[in-house]
Amino acid sequence: MNLQNSIVLTSNNKIYLDYNATTPCDPRIVSEMLPYFSEKFGNSSSSNHTFGWDAEEAVDLARMQISDLINSKNNQLYFTSGATEAVNLGLIGTCEANRMNGNHVITCKTEHRAVLSSCQELEKRGFRVTYLDVDKNGTIDLDKLEDAICSDTILVCIMYANNETGLIHPIHSISQIAHANGVKVMSDITQAVGKIPCDVEKSGIDIAAFSAHKFYGPKGIGGLYLRNRSVDTISPVLFGGGQEKGLRPGTLNIPAIVGFGAASKLCKETMQQESLQLMELRDLIEHELMQLEDTKINCAVADRLPHVSNITFSGIDGSKLLRRMGNLALSQGSACNSGILKPSHVLLSLGLSKEEALSSIRIGLGRFTTKEEVETTINTVTSAIKSLREVLI
Repeated sequence: MNLQNSIVLTSNNKIYLDYNATTPCDPRIVSEMLPYFSEKFGNSSSSNHTFGWDAEEAVDLARMQISDLINSKNNQLYFTSGATEAVNLGLIGTCEANRMNGNHVITCKTEHRAVLSSCQELEKRGFRVTYLDVDKNGTIDLDKLEDAICSDTILVCIMYANNETGLIHPIHSISQIAHANGVKVMSDITQAVGKIPCDVEKSGIDIAAFSAHKFYGPKGIGGLYLRNRSVDTISPVLFGGGQEKGLRPGTLNIPAIVGFGAASKLCKETMQQESLQLMELRDLIEHELMQLEDTKINCAVADRLPHVSNITFSGIDGSKLLRRMGNLALSQGSACNSGILKPSHVLLSLGLSKEEALSSIRIGLGRFTTKEEVETTINTVTSAIKSLREVLI
């Protein structure tokens, strides 16, 4: 695979800074996928001819590449349509299969909506869910986690890294506590995988959900990692064919799976260098913007992802700020909620007021972000903040 970057995202003075929402599909990944649309278009379940064999080989290779990225075994990985489906299948499927063992789940108030909504569905089905609080830095109290575990607890579900603040949870410690009490651990690793080393084996994760489009692969494909699988560990939520060992039926999306694998391989090769470069750019942005009065970095003192910055500009209407910076593609929070004008549940959980939460923006840097774009961003944000505060005066 050619490892030379060859994409420019600055077009008509627009700068993309929303890599947490999605990433562009790297041209090197696209080139790997193209043959599987029209030349090698076979169904991997077609076991009687070369078109099916070629597709099956491509799936096997991708599964190996993805497993190598997260340090799992090939047979522990199942393909889904994305992280949201993987979260639903992992959470609901595990709980339904373990009803006889308990009905209690522990999660965190700052989880992604995919987890929180799945937990709400579980509550409708008679399960009990504990939502742990976080401190001002977004971290959970491990003692309170342990105290929350009881005889009917069957699962602890805590994300690896937060999608809005970049905070990294101590998953290994969480796993040790849960396992010492005979409880499994599930983690939404979507924002971490491909950005930082994410080792499911060493971290003790039993179930993990993630998707390709967060690390330069295609949309519409995700993965569910299961450390151990049997009929009494997880139940399917979809029914039909026998694909993915009957857990997730449906014709496999071969081009997307190939892209998923290729993106994983590329991230494994470039992750360390990219992380250092993005951390330098993030720190530059934060250093310069912190020169503005009444500005703070959310979760700044915590262990966090190298490419994410969540910044509060007190007294500023975030939506007006975004309109003033029309050339910058950034957000006020999760892409799943950005169409709804309400404060981020993550920032509220950190202790921010509604006004402060609405005065915050998320900057997500990525593989194709340049220093020139960062400098333009600093100047644009600074100018917009000063202009809006002059209006307030």
